[in-house]
Amino acid sequence: MTSSQHRSSPQITLTVRHTPSALDSRRGVVRLHPEVLDALGLRAWDAVRLTGARVSAALAAPAEPGGPTGVVLADDVTMSNLGVTEGTEIVLGPVEVSAARTVTVAGSRLASTSLTPSMLRLALIGKVLTVGDAVSLLPQDLAPPPGADLSTARTKLSGAIGMTWTSELLTVTAAEPEGTVAIGPSTVVRWRDGAGRSDQEPAPAATVRGGGADQIPVSTTQPAAEILDAELVEDLQDTEEALPVADLAGSSAAARNLAEWFDLAFHRPELLARLGTSGRLGVLVSGPEGVGKSTLVRSVAHAENVRVVPLAAPTVAVLGPDAAAARVREAVTLAADGNQPTVLLLTDIDALLPASQPPPVATIVLEQLRTAMSRPGFAVVATTAHPESVDPRLRGPELLDREIGLALPDARVRSELLAVLLREAPMEHGADLGVIAERTPGFVAADLVALRRDAALRAALRQRETAEPRISEADLLEALATVRPISMSTSDTLATGGLSLDDVGDMTEVKQSLTESVLWPLRYPDSFARLGVAPPRGVLLYGPPGGGKTFLVRALAGTGALNVFAVKGAELMDKWVGESERAVRELFRRAADAAPSLIFLDEIDALAPRRGQSGDSGVSDRVVAALLTELDGVEPLREVVVLGATNRPELVDPALLRPGRLERLIYVPPPDQEARADILRASSRNTPLADDVDLDAVAVTLDGYSAADCAALIREAALTAMRESLEAEEVTAEHLAAAREAVRPSLDPAQLAALEAYARGR
Repeated sequence: MTSSQHRSSPQITLTVRHTPSALDSRRGVVRLHPEVLDALGLRAWDAVRLTGARVSAALAAPAEPGGPTGVVLADDVTMSNLGVTEGTEIVLGPVEVSAARTVTVAGSRLASTSLTPSMLRLALIGKVLTVGDAVSLLPQDLAPPPGADLSTARTKLSGAIGMTWTSELLTVTAAEPEGTVAIGPSTVVRWRDGAGRSDQEPAPAATVRGGGADQIPVSTTQPAAEILDAELVEDLQDTEEALPVADLAGSSAAARNLAEWFDLAFHRPELLARLGTSGRLGVLVSGPEGVGKSTLVRSVAHAENVRVVPLAAPTVAVLGPDAAAARVREAVTLAADGNQPTVLLLTDIDALLPASQPPPVATIVLEQLRTAMSRPGFAVVATTAHPESVDPRLRGPELLDREIGLALPDARVRSELLAVLLREAPMEHGADLGVIAERTPGFVAADLVALRRDAALRAALRQRETAEPRISEADLLEALATVRPISMSTSDTLATGGLSLDDVGDMTEVKQSLTESVLWPLRYPDSFARLGVAPPRGVLLYGPPGGGKTFLVRALAGTGALNVFAVKGAELMDKWVGESERAVRELFRRAADAAPSLIFLDEIDALAPRRGQSGDSGVSDRVVAALLTELDGVEPLREVVVLGATNRPELVDPALLRPGRLERLIYVPPPDQEARADILRASSRNTPLADDVDLDAVAVTLDGYSAADCAALIREAALTAMRESLEAEEVTAEHLAAAREAVRPSLDPAQLAALEAYARGR
């Protein structure tokens, strides 16, 4: 295995798909299209950095040449390490790999008591690891490193553990040096806390093992919690500190409902019995990622004196069917042990019980939960950020038949959350948290925690020698430049460059229309509600190429405190059946999670052409139908505005341009003389011009020039001056005249006439 040194770090966003190859499974390998490897500057079997909900690394191998370029094939362990599920977008890039001096791992009791450090090294040699990753014992035999003895490794592992050695997973708890490391022949591999045996110790005597669970000694007299693996019991202990319920800003109603349900189910079951019902309790808590679903459950449980046993569903989902069922059974056994009321908290349940193609183990898990919930003093609470992706059987009447939804925090709630998070932090006087709250649309509690951390780092760097450092409002505002909300973590953002609508010259009517159609619905929803009208859901910007449509959107994004999802129409097109529609649904879901937000569909004529006139096997027709469903479907858009841009409006499907959809059509005309002068002045703001340059006079002669042409003219004039002398200090009228010969007008009179006729007709 090799890892090239990279001066730059290119990154590519790809969609994760589960690898169909059993040979790749659990070996720390991802498959990329050869073109993607070339774009990243990687060779086959180089290491690649993977960024999803968390960061991991793997070996990059070429996929079949005929496969899609926008997909990365990964196994279940890799997806679990990234904290993502199939269909999620992740970011890939080169990574520097160091030779590991020491690596510390944790595993089941069977593995830690049976495997010596030398056996571990044989199993892990040639793999790239990151602290926190899960790694299997299956050797990396697709591209064996020099000196690897795979036959010996397999023989020793099978002899030490038995036939189940291939399903064992270890967790990397520490590595030296830090960062991504590779296991080599000289790496010291050891068990956490000194567990395991040395290379000289004999293997332990055989014990009974069942169902893929951790090793269990034979005993029929011990209580359940004592029979369980001691390490497993430790892993299932809830070590996170519970917040006071009063600090759950924006979730008081949800906390009150959950507290009432806990009180009735755990402390007043006889009241329910007299009323002819049972105290069975199952709750599904849904809401955007990072909004505080698990925090809500822990806080309410602590207030009601209820014990919490957490179980992360993604870590169970990557196990084999037998091991996954055993893991859930063990968690239920631990939760049901003892006399204290207990909640089994299943986080991200959609990873274990997906709605589409549920694994066979799903039926077993559902039956285990159904049986356990019949016990007194036991309840199940599951969380998910994707309630539509959860197996519908989980919502059955004997399972999670109650649901609590947590909404995205608005500006008021964000201000309260910031006040709670910064309550113990030393703040400078006069810091206005309301300003920060207004500048953080789409931020959830986890994002605000990251903002606080980044602001504290900035304050520390700024006040290294200060005895009493304090966080200022400026620190928080500067941190906004680097902290992205979770809802935007897989999205392309539109660079505003500090622009606002005030920087756009002329175009008064266009700017006013955009303000009314885009900014007003997001800034003043109460005004629309008071007048009993629904705000516009979408806007179509159309005009000749180079007229400044994208520039206007950048200025709009800089003016309003909103998140912008910028998508080129062709980026959502996929030849695979159902993938384009899924991409549209995912786009609107992310926008709703990041609300208030703006979806900018550039070149929308490529995404939504007139139906029935394309030769792409109906892909475009299905995408148009998906767009129509999202724009005015059963679930209304809230604080999300769709803005499309095109220079061919007649090609857009007419159904999209009806009221309730992209109902406002705004024509961006070519710049007139005054606008051209403004554009020239804006483009030459940082260009020293000679006294003989008269931009107003130049603008008169630029009939037929678009906004892009005017900007190109200034750029070409500066290059002309540089050609004469690299020491040139200013641009003269002569340089501008020479640039006129190189930069010709790009506006087509026929196209302009057609667009103006279309505008008059609308």
